Amino acid sequence: MAVDYAVIAVYLAGMLAMGWWGMRRAKSKNEFLVAGRRLGPWLYSGTMAAIVLGGASTIGGVGLGYKHGLSGAWMVFAIGLGLLALSVFFSARIARLKVYTVSEMLDLRYGGRAGVISGIVMWAYTLMLAVTSTIAYATIFDVLFDLNRTVAIILGGAIVVAYSTLGGMWSITLTDMVQFVVKTIGVLLLLLPIAVVKAGGFSEMRAKLPDEYFAPFGIGGETIFTYVLIYTFGMLIGQDIWQRVFTARGDKVARWGGTVAGTYCLVYALAGAVIGTAAKVLYPNLGSADDAFATIVKDELPMGVRGLVLAAALAAVMSTSSGALIACATVANNDIWSRLRKVGGRGGGADGGTDGAEHDEVRGNRLFILIMGVGVITIAIALNDVVEALTVAYNLLVGGLLVPILGGLLWKRGTVYGALAGVIVGGGAVVGLMAAYGILANEPVYYGLLSSLAAYLIVSLATRPTDEAVLTAWRRRLAGETDDESPETPSEPAVPVG
Repeated sequence: MAVDYAVIAVYLAGMLAMGWWGMRRAKSKNEFLVAGRRLGPWLYSGTMAAIVLGGASTIGGVGLGYKHGLSGAWMVFAIGLGLLALSVFFSARIARLKVYTVSEMLDLRYGGRAGVISGIVMWAYTLMLAVTSTIAYATIFDVLFDLNRTVAIILGGAIVVAYSTLGGMWSITLTDMVQFVVKTIGVLLLLLPIAVVKAGGFSEMRAKLPDEYFAPFGIGGETIFTYVLIYTFGMLIGQDIWQRVFTARGDKVARWGGTVAGTYCLVYALAGAVIGTAAKVLYPNLGSADDAFATIVKDELPMGVRGLVLAAALAAVMSTSSGALIACATVANNDIWSRLRKVGGRGGGADGGTDGAEHDEVRGNRLFILIMGVGVITIAIALNDVVEALTVAYNLLVGGLLVPILGGLLWKRGTVYGALAGVIVGGGAVVGLMAAYGILANEPVYYGLLSSLAAYLIVSLATRPTDEAVLTAWRRRLAGETDDESPETPSEPAVPVG
């Protein structure tokens, strides 16, 4: 295993080095949180694919393939469909808003007063997403070093917190690009063909497994519908995804770069299902389907290649973890803490202007990443069930925020009171129904979403329309028209990157 250890060690050291490089570049809030809004198509596509394809998509995707065959691809396939829909229909408008968070978009659209409540819901989602990614370190480091679960979580989490805190979005962008390359080589170019060959090829796989393993809808219609509802729609509104859209250099980069990333996700989904199906042939009696990835890597891959593929799994987890962490910290600082300070009369801090103000903005966001990172690691150590934590995150996101966000983008008559009602009623219904039916039940997100839609429509129609001045300002922002003094204007020339 010495060669495998060396590969992993070089990879981890490289992540920290890029964090240090990013620290030197991130001198303003704009650079730290959204990489100066200057990413070109290559960097944008790679980093967007990296953040949406995490440990659940890699380890969990292979596990679903082990359990259900080719139809196990539907979870990751739903993620790819969501990214494609976001890129084709919404990304250009989102990028032109020049904001930092989803809650800022809601305030622009509805005229304020929606930010804190929506920020709390989005913060809970990003926190749980970061926690689930951090828990996944335990599985990978257990295979690599036979480490204690707590030590593995602290080791993996500390590395992500370190490079994310140092350089913000610049560090995360660079590390995600490396992680995208490592995942592509490790999973698609190495593990996929080796697994199929070891299983005897597709003909042997078909001969040894039931026909339902090769049925496109074998996992069940209700399950597919739930995946689409949670993951496809979740991709449309998540702060972690939107914050990457904000990094795009322009409309075309956001649209076409995201389309490339979404297409890559569809390929990755099928690859994971095929690998899991091959693992079922090789190891028909595993105790848990989620062990399929680690088992086939540990037992079937040659020295060196095994290290690279495990680095690919580590890359998948780290990319999602770092993206969720900076999103969680951004929401906590900009949407919750800054607004509460204003209410308390202390002011929200400057967004731009002097070098001292910019330095304070970067320092404040860096501090929040560190605080949130320590919190995420602590919660990850205390929790055991990744699936439950991830389900809570997406149920809250879709049930509480989907209707107000898409309503704001698509329906002129929606009002701030309708948006607040949608968030509160939908989020409350999701929490109550999870308590009644169980966290993993489908009913919470179904009925939570319907109750949010009903509350949004009824209250919006029962209250005064949004002020025309607010809608005019909103349309100007959607068209890419911002004041020259806007705090979101990049602090240095827009040099194309990637």
